[in-house]
Amino acid sequence: MPQHAPSTTEPIGSIDPGTLHLRLHPDAVLRAKARPVGEVTDNVREVAQRMLQIMHEEEGIGLAAPQVGLPWRMFVCMVPADPKAGDLSEGVREDTAGNPMVCIDPVLTPGGPLASVEEGCLSLPDIRGQINRQVEVSMEATGLDGKRFTVNAAGLLARCIQHEVDHLDGVLIIDKFGQLDRLRTRSALRRLERKAR
Repeated sequence: MPQHAPSTTEPIGSIDPGTLHLRLHPDAVLRAKARPVGEVTDNVREVAQRMLQIMHEEEGIGLAAPQVGLPWRMFVCMVPADPKAGDLSEGVREDTAGNPMVCIDPVLTPGGPLASVEEGCLSLPDIRGQINRQVEVSMEATGLDGKRFTVNAAGLLARCIQHEVDHLDGVLIIDKFGQLDRLRTRSALRRLERKAR
């Protein structure tokens, strides 16, 4: 069943992209449920470009709008090709083919079995843990041209998409950790929380 369907919304006000920066846990914006973007304006495009810049500066493969302080249902990603990837079904992608992808108001339909892989997060530096996710996902989203598009993803791209959509719902990787990873990362998490005081 599709998740996170976009709904109509009032136009989003103008944002100065130069003010955007990476937000770290426990910033409250990371826990807020983001709202649909709706119309793709020049300002939305400028924000997307700034998000891609921040993502590259931080050496990440994905970044959601809440991670730069905006409660928007939008994320960017650029997933490298995996030279060890096996054969895929026709029309299924494991990477972004060397190009950045901007996804506005995404709707996900997960598929396939779960797989556990270690993940990190730019908003949780030095914290990593095993996360169970669907191995395949179909996503419909709006691009910067204002048109809806569909991506059928597997592998790292599927994992990245699910990770970023979690951010749009205020969910962090630490919420999905098993008990061992919670215990192992507790000190690093407390250090982050102390820094924010």
